Amino acid sequence: MIHGYMWRFERIVFQHLPEDNLTDALKKLKITAVDSTADSLEGCLDCLLQALAQNNTETSDKIQKSGILQVFASLLTPQSSCTAKVANIIAEVAKNEFMRNPCVDAGLIPPLVQLLNCKDQEVLLQTGRALGNICYDSHEGRSAVDHAGGAEIVIDHLRSLCSKTDPASEKLLTVFCGMLMNYSNENDTLQSQLINMGVIPTLVKLLGIHCQNSALTEMCLVAFGNLAELESSKEQFAYTNIAEELVKLFKKQIEHDKKEMIFEVLAPLAENDIIKLQLVEAGLVECLLEIVQKTVDSDKEDDIAELKTASDLMVLLLLGDESMQKLFEGGKGSVFQRVLLWIPSNSHQLQLAGALAIANFARNDGNCIHMVDNGIVQKLMDLLDRHVEDGNVTVQHAALSALRNLAIPVVNKAKMLSAGVAEAVLKFLKSEMPPVQFKLLGTLRMLIDAQEAAEQLGKNVKLVERLVEWCEAKDHAGVMGESNRLLSALIRHSKSKDVIRTIIQSGGIKHLVTMATSEHVIMQNEALVALALIAALELATAEKDLESAQLVQILHRLLSDERSAPEIKYNSMVLICALMGSELLHKEVQSLAFLDVVSKLRSHENKTVAQQASLTEQRLAVES
Repeated sequence: MIHGYMWRFERIVFQHLPEDNLTDALKKLKITAVDSTADSLEGCLDCLLQALAQNNTETSDKIQKSGILQVFASLLTPQSSCTAKVANIIAEVAKNEFMRNPCVDAGLIPPLVQLLNCKDQEVLLQTGRALGNICYDSHEGRSAVDHAGGAEIVIDHLRSLCSKTDPASEKLLTVFCGMLMNYSNENDTLQSQLINMGVIPTLVKLLGIHCQNSALTEMCLVAFGNLAELESSKEQFAYTNIAEELVKLFKKQIEHDKKEMIFEVLAPLAENDIIKLQLVEAGLVECLLEIVQKTVDSDKEDDIAELKTASDLMVLLLLGDESMQKLFEGGKGSVFQRVLLWIPSNSHQLQLAGALAIANFARNDGNCIHMVDNGIVQKLMDLLDRHVEDGNVTVQHAALSALRNLAIPVVNKAKMLSAGVAEAVLKFLKSEMPPVQFKLLGTLRMLIDAQEAAEQLGKNVKLVERLVEWCEAKDHAGVMGESNRLLSALIRHSKSKDVIRTIIQSGGIKHLVTMATSEHVIMQNEALVALALIAALELATAEKDLESAQLVQILHRLLSDERSAPEIKYNSMVLICALMGSELLHKEVQSLAFLDVVSKLRSHENKTVAQQASLTEQRLAVES
């Protein structure tokens, strides 16, 4: 979030002012404000301005203690020739935090807001400054301006002055932009109010017309930075040519600070998919690639920061489906080709951005298949190899994310397995970092659709023991869930007695039983199918673990619960039938009223469930 702006106003330097003169001026102002000539007032006000120029804080403190602020309220009239000077004094004293609330309490906001309706440019300028400074970091100031309706009048001024390029108008526009910024900074309610008043199209138009005026341009950027965080603002920005204007402005910048300022606006805007595409079409990507090229070998702090910001923004642009596909260009796109070169780079930042970019390109089957066929897997495995020992966790996580996404299309799985992806991923089993653990598990689960691969991995004792350990990672629900799902997948895809025995010996049964009670139907179902295979292939070895995990009681609960999905009821009954082959578990089934529960399911609306209920009822009746 970009911070508020405190107004500085250039004035001539005065000679040192004796303290007596200030005290006299304050007394005189109090006496003469009600019934005085303009000349005598002017002299007093000039005296105050002189004192403020020499020592703002001390003079402001004296002004507050004198009670003169209340007098200022009566002097703020459009008819008075002193009005601009009074507003200027208020603007100067409001630079001090301790003066803002007293300005509000003295009733200065309503007359200042009324002055926004006058035509005199100097009065408007000083009034805008005064209101902007009072609003700076002041809840009371903002509330008072809001209550007086100041924001709407200022926006109307911005609209009417927008096309004027003379210096006086541009100065006024800069002040009004700053005033709105201080008014709404870090305040969602007031920012929403400005958005609803239609400030965004006006500010974008301002940026386009006044791009040569650096002060006004900067003020527009700061205002955009304030507003762009709100979701409702992005929708409005999407209907303007903000992308085009920002890219045009960005191309002109040489200074790091100015580029950084534009980046601060681009990042939140680029979260919107429509704006992502607009930025791509406006040529932002080419600018970002150029920055990367210029800064990649530099060790200057500014260049390192620019490299990170540019590559991060590049990755963000690839999160939009349309913008991503446009840049992929069937795998022939120059942007895609350039990003591939980031992966073998020596810069951790570029390695990270390159891997994340590949993960983003790998969001549909066509792209994944093309990339695997063109050798991306080896590049990612080489990258992982560089980060096995004391590696960069974010790079590990990104490379594993890319491999996981690439493994989703069925045709890629065998190719990736034969390329050695499983072995490359298993090197990270010892990682203690939950994000890496999570992606490692997801990648392996995506790869093992084939029976051979599932059997090979399922007999890997180190892997299975680590999975069982991670099934208890209660602080990391994602890792715990993925570990359970991979255990189940190893059984379901291998259908192997050896795999089942490895899992039983490693203490995995209780976790599969717990998984059957998950709040996610897909996980419940995967657990029940795996448990049915265990019961069919290795019941004698597993029966004690199944009993101590209270599987029979859990199945009774699942069948009794009306909220259980049809597939859960079906697979629970299939499992009950399989468990009847164990004398130990058979007794448990008999001890619970399974027949009653199952007979009710014969009238279930799902035909498959109803048929299985009939079969299960017969089996229970025969075995009783």
